[in-house]
Amino acid sequence: MATHGKSARLAVDIGGTFTDVVVENGGKRTTAKVLTTSQAPEEGVLEGIASALDGAGLTVGDVGILIHGTTLATNAIIERKGATTALITTEGFRDVLDIAYETRYDQYDVFLDKTSPLVPRYLRLTVPERLAVNGQILKPLDEDAVRALLPILDREKVESVAIGFLHAYADGAHEQRAREILAEARPDLTITLSSEVCPEVREYERFTTATANAYVQPLMARYLTRLQTALDEGGFDGALFLMTSGGGLTTLETAVRFPIRLVESGPAGGAILATGIARECGTNQALSFDMGGTTAKICLIEDFTPETGRSFEVAREARFQKGSGLPLRIPVIEMVEIGAGGGSIAAVDSMQQITVGPHSAGSEPGPACYDRGGNAPTVTDGDVALGRIDPESFAGGKVRLVPEASAAALDKDIGTPLGLSSELAAYGVIEMVDENMANAARVHSIERGKVIGEHTIIAFGGAAPLHASRLAEKLGIDRIIVPTNAGVGSAVGFLRAPIAYEVVRSRYMTLRDFDPALANDMLQAMRNEAMGVVQAGAGDAPLTEKRIAFMRYMGQGHEIVVPLPNRDLTREDTAMLKGTYDREYEALYGRTIPDADIEVLTWAMTVGTEAASDSELENVGNVDGAQPVGSRQVYDAAAEAMTDVPLYRRDELKQGMHVSGPAILAEDETSTFVSGSFDVSVNRAGYLVLERKA
Repeated sequence: MATHGKSARLAVDIGGTFTDVVVENGGKRTTAKVLTTSQAPEEGVLEGIASALDGAGLTVGDVGILIHGTTLATNAIIERKGATTALITTEGFRDVLDIAYETRYDQYDVFLDKTSPLVPRYLRLTVPERLAVNGQILKPLDEDAVRALLPILDREKVESVAIGFLHAYADGAHEQRAREILAEARPDLTITLSSEVCPEVREYERFTTATANAYVQPLMARYLTRLQTALDEGGFDGALFLMTSGGGLTTLETAVRFPIRLVESGPAGGAILATGIARECGTNQALSFDMGGTTAKICLIEDFTPETGRSFEVAREARFQKGSGLPLRIPVIEMVEIGAGGGSIAAVDSMQQITVGPHSAGSEPGPACYDRGGNAPTVTDGDVALGRIDPESFAGGKVRLVPEASAAALDKDIGTPLGLSSELAAYGVIEMVDENMANAARVHSIERGKVIGEHTIIAFGGAAPLHASRLAEKLGIDRIIVPTNAGVGSAVGFLRAPIAYEVVRSRYMTLRDFDPALANDMLQAMRNEAMGVVQAGAGDAPLTEKRIAFMRYMGQGHEIVVPLPNRDLTREDTAMLKGTYDREYEALYGRTIPDADIEVLTWAMTVGTEAASDSELENVGNVDGAQPVGSRQVYDAAAEAMTDVPLYRRDELKQGMHVSGPAILAEDETSTFVSGSFDVSVNRAGYLVLERKA
């Protein structure tokens, strides 16, 4: 990994409310948390970088590696603020984006709303061409028909084009030729090919992924270019990497080409952090709980490995229901994300019930207590009104909170309509958001056949440590870990991520007619593509390689993942592949199907550096000496009154110190609320470990 001889490493995570910055240098970590500047995100990034570097006594010229993750691509899709985009597809397939799966995600909802395609029908354009499933040309591309689309693109002021032809995953020659024609005539047009961004079977997912990439590409390219220019002007000459949704790092050039791979980059960093902490603490069943200012993210980690997948839904119409959003076929760490953050807005619905989210006050204007023009009650306002947040130390004192504004907003929108006091209104908001998160965790674990109560919560993000105790109570979980610098956890996770890139290809064959030469040629081409991306940033660092195939019994509709050896395949490997598939299938479904032929649909290869390793911690015994720095009035639901709770500064707690809940442990980026159900101690790494009282 090239560092230009400079030891400082810097990570930046742009969230919907806060931008987090972490600097590591010589074993010392310095952090900064600033409000996100949504209209020009690079301004908040530069402010946070300057603050963190100043605290570390460094300049931007001392930074060898800068790692960046952002939710900008996701937000652009959710808020429909991307580029004017057109889709050029095969004649007769204009309506694939509307037909989708030909199903309803909720069979019994007569008022069901489906997520609208990113490209409206009048901008879905067709040309004569046709490939067979094996890539054979059935009808040549009509190049004059492609040129005839130029006046339409001009008239509609199209900024970006996605090209998605039928079976282009088998051969992208038609898509490439169409791009050449358009690029020659309109050099400023941004063009995405489905055969490059998602070369896989199933045209609906391939088209949605290509259109989403085209939709956000101009926005992301402009932002990343502005950021690179600003950093260069400030004296930065190190390496810049972008976090991907699959948990790896990639280069700026690749991120500009395929920004859709960045949609879950921030949450992926958090999952990497939680995985490392689980390994350190010997916790083989963990629940990563990342709650920031806008959303909450929940991820299951089994045997020190986060759940991963090949698909992800964005902009869901129904909070927990699969099929209600836009499907993207990208490498992703599996997690559930809901609109439950500190800035999530609370209201009373027509049934006189409290609702929270998914709309957020963000950073502009922010929660009412920020005193920046926001007047709607949020989760942060609820925590302030309940006394769980110290207004003087919030965000390291950089954001001064006004508790009176929280009480006024809660009274106006919650208390008065329901006839509740400010404290009960606040408690109702917090209970509702905690139940939303608990329900999301239950659904996520049940879908994967896991018992949620057997897991340990690893809580990080600005709001998660405040809510982890109650979440654990609702889920029947007995142990919580809050890592050091939890408030900027995702950014810390970026610094542990490997430089990695995954390449996927769909090439159909059955094991009965297995063609090792064809498979080896394709895998070598995939390896060359991945190496070209990774080596640009990895330098001389040793690389690892992982190969998998997506296989199924003949006639089935879904595949399972089967690991492949890192070598050339031979005809004799057919028996090995069948045996591996049968074992994986039986592990999932408890049986196999004798004598059924097995087919391979898709192949994937990941090349990357090793992730940062974490050695397992030794236990440390409890010691006395924890002294509170004061106390706070915190609402006690059982007593229905405000009660005194001791307040501790986390940086004054040493290894082995033990505190009995209820208590508040404050630090610059967040606070940990320990309910009366838990005791807390500090382990050898400085992490807070909450254990349920006997």
